[in-house]
Amino acid sequence: MVDFTKMTPYEVRSLIRKEEFNQQTTGVALDYAQANLVILPKEEALEFLMFAQRNPKPCPILEITDPGNPEPKYTAPGADIRTDLPLYRIYRDGVLIDEVRNINNYWKEDLVGFLLGCSYTFESALMHAGIPVRNIEDKHNTPMYITNIRCKPAGRFSGPLVVGMRPIPSHQVIKAIEVTSRFSGAHGAPVHLGDPSKIGIKNINHVDFGEASTIKPREVPVFWACGVTPQAVAIEASLPFMITHSPGHMFITDIPG
Repeated sequence: MVDFTKMTPYEVRSLIRKEEFNQQTTGVALDYAQANLVILPKEEALEFLMFAQRNPKPCPILEITDPGNPEPKYTAPGADIRTDLPLYRIYRDGVLIDEVRNINNYWKEDLVGFLLGCSYTFESALMHAGIPVRNIEDKHNTPMYITNIRCKPAGRFSGPLVVGMRPIPSHQVIKAIEVTSRFSGAHGAPVHLGDPSKIGIKNINHVDFGEASTIKPREVPVFWACGVTPQAVAIEASLPFMITHSPGHMFITDIPG
């Protein structure tokens, strides 16, 4: 059985490009930074850059590609954002119209790619600290929720914050905060602890993206900002065109986590 946790980013991306790997990437190529993806026409890229700068918790920028160039030169030289993610989503006028294994048919010469830090990056550090990571233990996607917290708008980009949740044993919550706060490029410290209703989540078992996690006795739901936020923004703001990763199906960079 292939151990994806110990693969190099290049090895995983090669499998993805050949469409031999199409699953979510939690626990894959541990110790390397993973990234969310947003692709927009050049004319909207500046506004999104402003949005990301005003909302660094959900949108920590790792790299911005040159218009029409699908290579992330600094985070993964030789990679291709058109083919090297397991699954992509296509939005038009705020509506999800397609989910595809590569975006070659949607690529245009005016498109700009944004790679945004992902919380999968700090999961290895949590485990090294002895803190369990439920989505890796149970081999499922992270549960993600649309909250009642509003992002700071920038032009046409406005909408709610999306969070990812991990159940943490109550006696390890402070340690989890300390560990993740060091990862400012991967959402950093949590944005909320405990009662989900305080941030507009009515039912913790009903996710907006990903899969629900079991919360065991004496565990606390801990919520981190999530790079799926731009997808919620695309829906609410009815953006004309946006390509993103499918939630949980990330781009794996060459940057050590």
